[in-house]
Amino acid sequence: MKSVFRYFLIFFGILSSVTCLPAQSQKDGSGNSVSRVWVPDLGNGNYKNPVIFADYSDPDVCRVGDDYYLVASSFDAIPGLPVLHSKDLVNWTIIGHVLPAQPPYNHYSKTQHGNGVWAPAIRYHNGEFYIYYPDPDYGIYMVKTKNPAGSWSAPVLVQDGKGLIDPCPLWDDDGKAYLVHAYAGSRAGIKSILTVNRMNPDGTKLLDPGVIVYDGHGQDPTVEGPKLYKRNGYYYIFAPAGGVTNGWQIVLRSRNIYGPYERRVVMKQGSTPINGPHQGAWVTTGEGASWFVPFQDRGPYGRVTLLEPVRWIHDWPIIGDDSDGDGIGEPVLTHAKPGVGKNGPVLTPQTSDEFDEPGLGLQWQWQANPGATWAYTNSGKGYLRLYCQVVPDSAKNYWDVPNILMQKFPAPAFTATTKITFHPLNDGDKVGFIIMGASYADLSLSKSGDALRLSYSTCMHADRGNSENSIRIDEISETAMYLRVSVTQGAVCRFSYSLDGNQYHAINKEPFQAVAGRWIGAKLGIFCTSTQKTHDSGYADFDWFRIEKPVP
Repeated sequence: MKSVFRYFLIFFGILSSVTCLPAQSQKDGSGNSVSRVWVPDLGNGNYKNPVIFADYSDPDVCRVGDDYYLVASSFDAIPGLPVLHSKDLVNWTIIGHVLPAQPPYNHYSKTQHGNGVWAPAIRYHNGEFYIYYPDPDYGIYMVKTKNPAGSWSAPVLVQDGKGLIDPCPLWDDDGKAYLVHAYAGSRAGIKSILTVNRMNPDGTKLLDPGVIVYDGHGQDPTVEGPKLYKRNGYYYIFAPAGGVTNGWQIVLRSRNIYGPYERRVVMKQGSTPINGPHQGAWVTTGEGASWFVPFQDRGPYGRVTLLEPVRWIHDWPIIGDDSDGDGIGEPVLTHAKPGVGKNGPVLTPQTSDEFDEPGLGLQWQWQANPGATWAYTNSGKGYLRLYCQVVPDSAKNYWDVPNILMQKFPAPAFTATTKITFHPLNDGDKVGFIIMGASYADLSLSKSGDALRLSYSTCMHADRGNSENSIRIDEISETAMYLRVSVTQGAVCRFSYSLDGNQYHAINKEPFQAVAGRWIGAKLGIFCTSTQKTHDSGYADFDWFRIEKPVP
């Protein structure tokens, strides 16, 4: 296993060898990445929610010194298991990924929508960072490192089994180690229960069958996402219930790790526009203040990351604003930043990419474990080259195509533009710009004889195996062109193209309504495919990919 993982680490240097280099978005005076479309830091000591307007679902956070590290679900996207860093819980940037490829490697060489890395947990123990993550079809894995921006150890299967999800470790004061987890009803045949297991001190193996410590049937249906902590002699389990769209957050506490546990609702939507709010992480600052980092499900935009203040009263937390004094908090829309006296640089997760660094920006992910011949970054000349890969025989549409390079929606409204130069070799070679979800749309250029055809395609309910509906827009004599999509409020998408980068021609069709994928929001990205295999491959060069303010 280690030798295989080491191979992927070496190969995947094309994408992840520059884990600390920011992608080329708008820069501040220090060269830091700053989004042009969503900045949560209001610059006056306050912030607005969400602090990350992107699909980082099931977030967990740990603090080491003055540094905060966040991990999130990544499902089948590769590189997988993103790691973000912040100094104040408001300004975040991507510093790397744990998985350059996902095991089992052959299995994840094909698209596996909704499978893979579910809700992870990150902890710092004995000088090392540990991440526990579940694959609902294979079991619970553990990885560790001393440098969260560098490479991580090969995944260790702590416990095999179907339906084991949302693990979180705790090393107790006496050196004993425990793991709490939930169950996915789709695999385990049961849900809405939480289990605590003993682990060996190294955290590599469960030592017993586990004890059910909470049953949420009836009162807390679909209780999941447990996070285990200890404070003032109490064991606490923070867990969401009621489902991601309209659920609530509960906290359980007990003097004994195995219970019995008292239960309280500590946050719900209430009168706010923030539905959910769902699972996340309790974290304390260096000054001892408490905060909670949950997510909100926003449909086609995915599950965006919030930051909520926490007050403790009689050893119970209240998350958010408890304006009516009933002990149940509601999410805040704006609030004073943690540690206002320590104003640092404004940072946001990377979006745009000029392709002038040795590897791709850390915002990019494939739909499956990548092949060695999918992409080439030529930083000296400042372009990304995608080679035409043959569409799998089993693919009914682009939902099933692994070599699509995408990133998350970064804001409620934005414009994304890329400049391409197409060098097709065979009929059927195609390059394009895609909005991908359970339904998708793309604007593409393909070779047909001596002509290059510009086409607009949609595929409704692609996840059900439906066929594309493709409309020819024009025949193009130029091999270089600009492709653009403008996204307005509600994730409504309009495609356009240009031959000179100045005058854009709208695709005069109905706008495309982006929709969520399987457990994720819609994504945007690029692809280069072929319909036939020969002794060589066509390719497309991408000069840059820029996300900017909406075009009027």
